Amino acid sequence: MMLDDLAFFQQLARAGSLTATARELGLSLSAVSKRLKQLEARLGVTLAARTTRRLTLTLEGERYLSQGGLILEELQTLESSLSETANQGLSGRLRVNATFGFGRRHIAPLLSRFCAEHPGVESWLELTNFPLNLSDHGFDVGIRIGEPPDSRLVAKRILPNRRVLCAAPSYMKKMPPLKAPSDLTQHRCLVIRENDSDFPLWRFEHRQSQQRQAVKVRGPLASNDGEVITRLALDGHGVMLRSWWDVNEQLSSGTLQTLLPEWQGIRADFYAVFEHRRHVPERISALIDFLQREMAGRVPALPNG
Repeated sequence: MMLDDLAFFQQLARAGSLTATARELGLSLSAVSKRLKQLEARLGVTLAARTTRRLTLTLEGERYLSQGGLILEELQTLESSLSETANQGLSGRLRVNATFGFGRRHIAPLLSRFCAEHPGVESWLELTNFPLNLSDHGFDVGIRIGEPPDSRLVAKRILPNRRVLCAAPSYMKKMPPLKAPSDLTQHRCLVIRENDSDFPLWRFEHRQSQQRQAVKVRGPLASNDGEVITRLALDGHGVMLRSWWDVNEQLSSGTLQTLLPEWQGIRADFYAVFEHRRHVPERISALIDFLQREMAGRVPALPNG
């Protein structure tokens, strides 16, 4: 009963409202509300202030969620390890979060192969514009750029990456002189708009001196989608700063060419992150090992590191 209550409250907190929880569980709103009241009565505390549309955890609710989540994780880890030992194979749930472009192009096909090799694993891949908080949304693994500042997360690098300044030959034939990053203010820059900033900031590092420069760029064409920006660049509309993983094929074929080779975009390595815990489930470790191994052969090595 207590474990059922923990699982119920965890789902309630993740859903964020009584209405959403009722929909996910296939129950009536009144049934969900009644169960929460019964749980609070048993514990003798108020766990959440709520309306039908929104749920706000109290301090007691936060504690019950965090510590209760650890108990459920320990139980899940124990059961998975027993099952893996008995069946000689990986099993259990794997929820993964990644960004749209990288997730579609690389994580989805690799996760498909991983699950084919380990049919006992149940997988859920959720793609979002920005990385989501693992614990708040119930993810086991997150794929993101850069090591996380959160000390509660463990980060394993799966792909070295830098951003590359490039353009199509058709644009380069008519482009203004470009001798330093500061000259980009005179260029048609293709920018990804992820916020309301009028001047996206492009950052560079000199290969030899390690000097850094940041340039505020602008241009007549923009998008919130990286693939659109790449298409515009291929059509000769201007200069773009894109990740190596995204444009290495076009650079190899010559449909895009590198600009300012003595300057390079700052590192933007991809990491698989997961919550620190005493016993990491074998399926999580196995997935990350698989991603590290397979990504090395999927994307060519960065030139000059």
